[in-house]
Amino acid sequence: MKLNQAKEQELKELCRTLRIDALRAIYQRGSGHAGGSLSVCEIMAALYFEELHVRPSDPDWPERDRVVLCKGHAAPMLYAALSRRGFFPPEEMSTLRHLDSRLQGHPCAGKTPGVDATTGPLGLGLSFALGLALSLRLNGSAARVYAILGDGELNEGTVWEACMAAAKYRAENLCAILDWNGVQLDGTTEEIMPMGDTEAKFRSFGWHTILCDGHDIAALTEALAEARTVRGQPTILLARTIKGKGVSFMEGRNTWHGKVIDSDSFAAAMAELGGVV
Repeated sequence: MKLNQAKEQELKELCRTLRIDALRAIYQRGSGHAGGSLSVCEIMAALYFEELHVRPSDPDWPERDRVVLCKGHAAPMLYAALSRRGFFPPEEMSTLRHLDSRLQGHPCAGKTPGVDATTGPLGLGLSFALGLALSLRLNGSAARVYAILGDGELNEGTVWEACMAAAKYRAENLCAILDWNGVQLDGTTEEIMPMGDTEAKFRSFGWHTILCDGHDIAALTEALAEARTVRGQPTILLARTIKGKGVSFMEGRNTWHGKVIDSDSFAAAMAELGGVV
């Protein structure tokens, strides 16, 4: 599906808002993961505002599409998207990581409207997403499951076990999206654990692969549309992104994986994004 120019511009502006919302929440709490939240922004926007069949007024609608944020530390951006989509008021973002808040540091199913899976331990989300996809198929549902992976997460062997199982069971209703920003907690992915030809690996495991620019809304929506047409195998979007995207001094820097945002850094980030301090 191709976006018209007006819709594409609308979604670009939405992404600016989502980045402001997520960073403000992290700054106000003095805790959270900025870098990986910013890199997944356009992916969240493409999903929640173009792709997904969901009902914010009925978060538990049985026929809804499901999202599993495998890289659960990017929860601030998930919450920003959910709030702007209408699952809860945007003002609730100010409760991020507070005691008894619905917006915990990692997604919590059953607590936060719109969250389908409790995630945090890296490597487990794709297996959970596969289980969801297979259960939906057994129930005759047309709903799809989208699993958002981090590239540092590919170091986990359980990811590849899930890949094998998804191919074996021909889980065509499962679409993974790799937030391929090349940076993880302690450095670049090449420094920590080189993965070689990532696309070739997924293909060898029996997945349909789609390369795309993870910050290009139009490219993402077209890739998601292609994924819906694939039959007999799971699909992964290998979405090239930049950690910290949108804030120049955070971009590509592993130090901003979970660094506290001080007042000067917040002011500088808002100046770049056009937000209010």
